[in-house]
Amino acid sequence: MAVPPEAPARTRGRPRNAATDRAILDATRAALAELGWGGLAMGDVAARAGIAKTTLYRRWPSRNELAVDAVADLFDGLETADLGSLRADIEAVVHRFAALLSRPETQAALPALFAEGTRDPALRRRIRAAIVEPQKRLVHQGRANAQARGELPPDADAAAAQAEVDIIFDTIAGTVEHRVLVSGEPASPEWVSRFTTLLLGPLLGLRTG
Repeated sequence: MAVPPEAPARTRGRPRNAATDRAILDATRAALAELGWGGLAMGDVAARAGIAKTTLYRRWPSRNELAVDAVADLFDGLETADLGSLRADIEAVVHRFAALLSRPETQAALPALFAEGTRDPALRRRIRAAIVEPQKRLVHQGRANAQARGELPPDADAAAAQAEVDIIFDTIAGTVEHRVLVSGEPASPEWVSRFTTLLLGPLLGLRTG
């Protein structure tokens, strides 16, 4: 008997009222920024959003799921601009990504969620589906822009291209997250420029590789 595919994590329990959805996510980020992860409570979020706790729990059964979607909502606003060169595109995305990671609500939520995810496979899948996988669109778009400008060769194999996207994403996300969240150092323009130079070497080498 065929097993039906699992529904995407972020569609489960989503509110039917967009204004309520926005109020809850905004209230969650405000609570995280003010109180940190340890102070995040569903009752407080409901009060900040001006709704009943039952309304909140119908949409998000736990604070882990709520925090994932509140952070994912921030990252959904990231865009790749075609600035005329691969270097400029990468530097712009890295700066925007680092700025989001520097926000107090993100710094409060992400490390805690990553730690919880090591013990909770369902939460890890939700983080991947809501935050990680959607942001790979930035790499796809950046590569497409660079290919259109002739900076990168066209894709010869779809599977190999996807594997490359995964590696590029992991490299950028992992490096910037370590810089901002683990080391606590700023992603200064000088640092972003040096990082981009190191990343561009192997990427542009694909033209002759």
